[in-house]
Amino acid sequence: MKAAVLVEAGKPLEIWDVDIDAPGPHEVLIRTVACGVCRSDLHFVDGAYPTPLPAIPGHEAAGIVEAVGSEVRTVKVGDAVVTCLSAFCGHCEFCITGRMALCISSDTKRAKGAPPRLSRGGDPVNQMLNLSAYAEMMLVHEHACVAIDPEMPLDRAALLGCAVATGAGAVFNSTDVTPGETVCVVGCGGIGLAAVNAAKIAGAGKIIAIDPVADKRALAEKLGATHSFDALAEDTVPQVIELTKGGVHHAIEAVGREASAQTAVKVLRRGGRATILGMMPLGSSVGLSALDLLGSKKVQGGLMGDNRFPVDIPRLVDFYLRGLLDLDTIIAERLPLERINDAFDELRKGDAARSVITFA
Repeated sequence: MKAAVLVEAGKPLEIWDVDIDAPGPHEVLIRTVACGVCRSDLHFVDGAYPTPLPAIPGHEAAGIVEAVGSEVRTVKVGDAVVTCLSAFCGHCEFCITGRMALCISSDTKRAKGAPPRLSRGGDPVNQMLNLSAYAEMMLVHEHACVAIDPEMPLDRAALLGCAVATGAGAVFNSTDVTPGETVCVVGCGGIGLAAVNAAKIAGAGKIIAIDPVADKRALAEKLGATHSFDALAEDTVPQVIELTKGGVHHAIEAVGREASAQTAVKVLRRGGRATILGMMPLGSSVGLSALDLLGSKKVQGGLMGDNRFPVDIPRLVDFYLRGLLDLDTIIAERLPLERINDAFDELRKGDAARSVITFA
């Protein structure tokens, strides 16, 4: 099969012919239909986060089940599926207490010494984030995918596996947005736009989008933001505080920079909560001042929107099919696998929402 391979950090991906093994117990072979281009992959491609190489990135995908191994119970051949990097074992402490996105059990990977799922000329090719979706096929654990309504367009469905699971999950799972409360989203890429749309679905009152790119602020307003501000303007934080009469109830950071995380903290009202979603550079930190603590402000992470994807993703599909969730607006362009490096170049510029790699 054709796959985009990261051979050396900081260098363009290379298109290789890669061998993929037959599915073993609890494994599912999926024909990839679409895969979103996410900034999380870019961190690995550019070397900001280390990973064993060579490896195939890609983690926001949808496709069709081609074959299943023994003991698979959750999907069958022919099913349309969305994959999710937060594969879960189902029996660790995190899983049985309902925090499946935090599972790091090795049970969803092949045992040490077993043949690799991916290889080239007999040499292993590393699988990234349990998926490796910039490839014509994926071989994953059954707990890394979920069957969805076959009426769902798969190029839109792919976004559910990361951007929407994370952004909407921050609203539906990580926070406790009450109808009428104010929400501020810092960063209007795929994750941030999904958070804006979810805040509208949740019945938030004022929904404020902050981004330096005017076109992305316009997209946020189309998806439900009631107000938007330029992240680079010096008076943005005071304007948000004045607009909301003291600050927002919930701030969601969807960029992955210390400055944007601090903005999320600054726009909070007393008792407000900031949820940090973006992958910040290693060594970064976000803090609260003494006055913030006295004001009972809170900061939390929200890994993958604290999703429970076997339940959440079918519900998000239903939202889309009912016209509540607007995924069409989030997609900026669709590209073939051969243009994966062009897609990353656009992502580095930061001007577009979400590119999607599509397969024939």
